[in-house]
Amino acid sequence: MSKINDNGASDSSATRRLPTPGKATVLAIGKAFPSQLVPQDCLVEGYFRDTNCADFAMKEKLARLCKTTTVKTRYTVMSKEILDKYPELATEGSATISQRLTIANQAVTEMAKDASLACFKQWGRPAEDITHIVYVSSSEIRLPGGDLYLASELGLRNDVNRVMLYFLGCYGGVTGLRIAKDIAENNPGSRVLLTTTETTILGFRPPNKSRPYDLVGAALFGDGAAAAIIGADPISHVESPFLELSYAVQQFLPGTHNVIDGRLTEEGINFKLGRDLPQKIDDNIEGFCKKLMEKCGKNLEDFNDLFWAVHPGGPAILNRLESTLKLRGEKLDCSRRALMDFGNVSSNTIFYVMEYMRDELMNKENAEEWGLALAFGPGITFEGILLRSLN
Repeated sequence: MSKINDNGASDSSATRRLPTPGKATVLAIGKAFPSQLVPQDCLVEGYFRDTNCADFAMKEKLARLCKTTTVKTRYTVMSKEILDKYPELATEGSATISQRLTIANQAVTEMAKDASLACFKQWGRPAEDITHIVYVSSSEIRLPGGDLYLASELGLRNDVNRVMLYFLGCYGGVTGLRIAKDIAENNPGSRVLLTTTETTILGFRPPNKSRPYDLVGAALFGDGAAAAIIGADPISHVESPFLELSYAVQQFLPGTHNVIDGRLTEEGINFKLGRDLPQKIDDNIEGFCKKLMEKCGKNLEDFNDLFWAVHPGGPAILNRLESTLKLRGEKLDCSRRALMDFGNVSSNTIFYVMEYMRDELMNKENAEEWGLALAFGPGITFEGILLRSLN
């Protein structure tokens, strides 16, 4: 089977499936994180210390939530240095959106650049060969946007075509893949740099009993960036595609736009999640997946015949998905591992799952040829891509 070389690229000397002519493929994946690593065991004490909160009941609640999320480690932009410079970020009711954006705008650009450079190293071609950028973030607001700052930082051509996707939330990474797929397949020879970059700075605030979801966010979400190179008709012996993006579908559930609710205020961004979110996904996921499976032309009927790259919004969603589709326990291992190692990093997380999935498929005998990438977010919106493994 194929192996990963020192640059993270696959060894093309091993037997591989041939990509379908004209179909978009994933040629490389990279990731990057801020320097601050937070073990989940240390989060509760640090969070209540940093926010000067002495509410013991809320502290106990956060401790319980930290255990149920299954997260072990996360990365965060927030640091002691930032709080020393901007102590108002930890003060209830402070108008701090300007300070938050000052921090976030710089941080997301730096992380996107690092993820992109890691991706270029794996890809093996120069940055000048990038023809398009798809830039995804729910963590910044500025004009011009992060797409232009990133293109400048990376030294891309000034005629690079840019698409910016803002405030899509957790499904943004799969939306980015769908857009990049369309670009690659309709522009022969194009190479698309897809970047996602997120920070929780906009939502950091002291615990408050009137905002119970803040504790869920504190227990679950992390910061980071990801990047992927997407292109059709890969160059033999130069590029090493490992996934083909066969077919993409987006669908929203009518009447559910308040189930995931985010509002930007003078204090930052406030989120509310409906308790019925897992059930809403559960009620609709089987039909959505079957719609994608029908497109592979292989008469697949058993969900266990696929590999699964699912955005791990939280353990409850993964558990419901596993139960409803009657998946074997190992089918969502890559999603659970990404959640454990990085937390829910919004639009980035699907790429951490896909990277784990790539390594798993390369080292697995009789690995599945077909799989699904899935993510869910505000709307409620479902994003899905039928994937084909080329390893």
